[in-house]
Amino acid sequence: MRSIPTLPSCDTLVACAHCGMPPDARPFDQSRLEKPPDPGRLTVLASFRLPPEYCGILEYFAQFTDEQAKDPSAIQTKGLTWSLRLNQQPFAPYVGLDHIANPWGIGGFPIRLKLEEGSSVDLVVRGESPKQPKIGLVGGRLVGRYWYNRAFGDVARTGMGRS
Repeated sequence: MRSIPTLPSCDTLVACAHCGMPPDARPFDQSRLEKPPDPGRLTVLASFRLPPEYCGILEYFAQFTDEQAKDPSAIQTKGLTWSLRLNQQPFAPYVGLDHIANPWGIGGFPIRLKLEEGSSVDLVVRGESPKQPKIGLVGGRLVGRYWYNRAFGDVARTGMGRS
């Protein structure tokens, strides 16, 4: 007998038997490219904040440098430190990465990080000293899904939770 996938968080009455997502799940895909930050500075490369009364899941994050795009073996990012942050706090084990763990454009490892109501998630890069001179651009991408949390009321019955 096939088991039905369960969501990592939130109250839901109906979920897809294949993926476990509620039928009203919406995707998010946030990304940005920037010049590398100066030593001691922090740059938010991708950010997503859940709307009130919604919860969700971060399915994937990706990192980018123009140097690694030219040479796929250039995964070391000396002079740069990458971190994934949940509600402004570093989220282990994605803290203090000095390399490309999930290259942009290549299918990476899904992480399925649950996002409770009102959560925010950010992919940040910090400039360290000395900065690696080869890197001219850095980028980050966050991909996931979010849905209305039925703990706040029934969307179908009350009409709430629709944007």
